Order: sequence, then structure tokens, then C-alpha cells
Amino acid sequence: MKITPSSTGKEIENMALAIHELVSKLPLTMRTIESNGVRIEDGEVIDYDYTGPVLEKVLETGQIIRGEPESGPYKGMPLVVVPIKENNQTIAVIGIVDITKGLFSDMIEISRRPEPLKNEPSKGEFY
Repeated sequence: MKITPSSTGKEIENMALAIHELVSKLPLTMRTIESNGVRIEDGEVIDYDYTGPVLEKVLETGQIIRGEPESGPYKGMPLVVVPIKENNQTIAVIGIVDITKGLFSDMIEISRRPEPLKNEPSKGEFY
């Protein structure tokens, strides 16, 4: 599968569905710079001609955005949208909506915290 700047929602559907599964079926949106794309919820594509304000902003800036949209179907919900680049040019964007109101993001962050070594003495202990 190759994503091009003009790939349609139908053409990016399989990749978007695979990523949707990887993130525990959180709502996902994806589009290319020249074509609207897909909106996926609960394992189903519910729109093949989707765009949203944050997708548009990331297409424009090429920068990752974390925040809450002020309009659209995901208004007020935490999300992250990232650019997909080829030759340093943004050709597509993909976004995940954290319908858990941040719990999903928090769990990812918690899982990245380093664990203390089991043989390391705790505070106040000496070998």
C-alpha cells in the first residue's frame, strides 16, 4: 500500500483500520493533503469524505497537535494529530481521539515510567 498526496478515503481505509485496531479502537481520522479521508469508530468506517479542523491545521503546519477541537464531532475531546511526511513534505495526517477523556494518554505515559531495579536499595537502605 502506498499513500500519495491524492489518496482517497477508500484508498487509505485499510491502513487507518489497522491503526484503529492498534489503539484499542479509539476513534481515528485520516486524510491526505489533496483528498478528504476516513472517520472510523468502533471498527467501522463511518465517513469516507471526512476532514476536521485539527486535521486541516496539521496539514497546514506539518506539526503534531495535541489538544481539544473547538468544533466538529469531537469538540472538547482530547486528541492527537500527526503529519505523515514524504521528502519532508506533509502528504497526509492521522488523528486519534481519546474518548476516555485522557485516561488512555495517561496510561501510555504511566507505562513509560522507569521501574526501580529490584536489587537496588530503597531510600535509607545500605548494602
